[in-house]
Amino acid sequence: MIRGRGQQRPPAADATADAGPAGPGRGAPRPRARRAAAALAAAVALAAAAGCGIRTTAVPVDAGPAPSRVPCTLAGKETTAPAPQQMPVRVYLVCASALKAVERTVTVSEGRTGDRVRTAGILLGELLEQPSATEREAGFASLVRGALTVSAPRDGDPAGTLRLSRRPEDLAAAALAQVVCTLAESPAAAESGTVVLAGPGDDAPRGYRCTDSVRQRPDTALPTTALPAPAPAS
Repeated sequence: MIRGRGQQRPPAADATADAGPAGPGRGAPRPRARRAAAALAAAVALAAAAGCGIRTTAVPVDAGPAPSRVPCTLAGKETTAPAPQQMPVRVYLVCASALKAVERTVTVSEGRTGDRVRTAGILLGELLEQPSATEREAGFASLVRGALTVSAPRDGDPAGTLRLSRRPEDLAAAALAQVVCTLAESPAAAESGTVVLAGPGDDAPRGYRCTDSVRQRPDTALPTTALPAPAPAS
């Protein structure tokens, strides 16, 4: 096209017109640019979370084992008054990895209820018996197994000593906890409430106590305590 003198070339179109807003009066950003910016921001946030050690999974954290469904109770069991030659006793059985007391009734010979060794023998016999059907349904079990008898203390043994036919240390921890906690709540215990046990050999007697931690964790070693004064020689 022929231009006359004095005519000027029209200004070229601004190459940056479509590049996004650079100041007031420019056009709005395109949708594609907005999507790219959002994706970039999400990637930066994800990388920051990973760098800080934050878990991005939505899976809930395990809060430990589910509560036991074993009832560990004999609620609803019918109880009757003991006969003249019967005596109510409490024995400790294992249920849900802990010790729980169970009420039972035993037959005793007349005039023998105050005999410490006799009482201990009766209680050990109860622990050696298999739990009843009702107790098993409630989740109770006894870990005291094998032959286990009790005899009177020897000369020089501390007061209240009970001599077992097996070394207490040879019993499983939970079984020994059953024995100690059962005897501790009976006349078989020493006056201080300590259960003084020894085996058939020459090992010195040791004192054991039934504590809350023992009842809650019977599979751990039982704590020992200071022994009462030795019994006078007969």
